[in-house]
Amino acid sequence: MAQVAEQDYSEVRADADQNQFLTFSLGGEVYAIEILSTREIIGYGNLTTVPMMPAFIRGVINLRGSVVPVVDLAARFGDESAKITKRSSIIIIEIMDGDTTLNIGVVVDSVNEVLEILPADIEPPPSFGARIRTDFIKGMGKVDGKFLVLLDVANVLSVEELSLLDEAQQKPRLETSVEDGLSIPPTEGN
Repeated sequence: MAQVAEQDYSEVRADADQNQFLTFSLGGEVYAIEILSTREIIGYGNLTTVPMMPAFIRGVINLRGSVVPVVDLAARFGDESAKITKRSSIIIIEIMDGDTTLNIGVVVDSVNEVLEILPADIEPPPSFGARIRTDFIKGMGKVDGKFLVLLDVANVLSVEELSLLDEAQQKPRLETSVEDGLSIPPTEGN
């Protein structure tokens, strides 16, 4: 009987987690993402820039031995790059790409709080008038009589961009031969 009670509790816990959203500020607006897609939050710093990446890719960080690309969310939304302050943070988000789990960091102005928003308090995304692409919006959460933009991280970090990021992480660097313009893999000792 104790096992049944534990199992029921875990189902309740999973349902509660599905209703929880991490809120953060970006460019004077407040956004939220599902807590289940959030792996961790770290302070902004120690980024390595990577040449020839899209403008919204700030660089990569070393997260316990793994290379994690960092997306400037403001630039991804078509705004100016986020201004870095003492409160700037990187939210590490887990994205599924087929059978692979990718970790992607997103730069935000500040992290606010975790809120519980019940499904009855979530409206469909607007078809017009949003500052960001409507396919980036999963819904509009009603909190204290105001609306909060719930982001669809799968669309914000779309499969196309994920493929680009995955290739950048796994491809060996290519050297260009000046004489013939060909790209060749580096050899040992180069």
